[in-house]
Amino acid sequence: MRFCELREKEVINCNDGMRLGFVVDVEIDICTGKIVALIVPEATKFFGCFGCSKEFVIPFCDVVKIGTDIILVDVKCEKILKSCKD
Repeated sequence: MRFCELREKEVINCNDGMRLGFVVDVEIDICTGKIVALIVPEATKFFGCFGCSKEFVIPFCDVVKIGTDIILVDVKCEKILKSCKD
């Protein structure tokens, strides 16, 4: 699967049914070439007009299923929510 195909899929937390958003980036282990984490920006009131304040960094081991339209993950949102790096 290509990265551009991941970006078209919505990420949903099957733990609580919350829609987290769409993948904007991935973290890759340069030694193995494998995906380590998916990066999904937190939804903002102003639809991202003023930049990203926080993002969900979802470990790839927490991905339950990658379907045709969505990616199901099983995570605790408070543990994966991080501040964006400037």
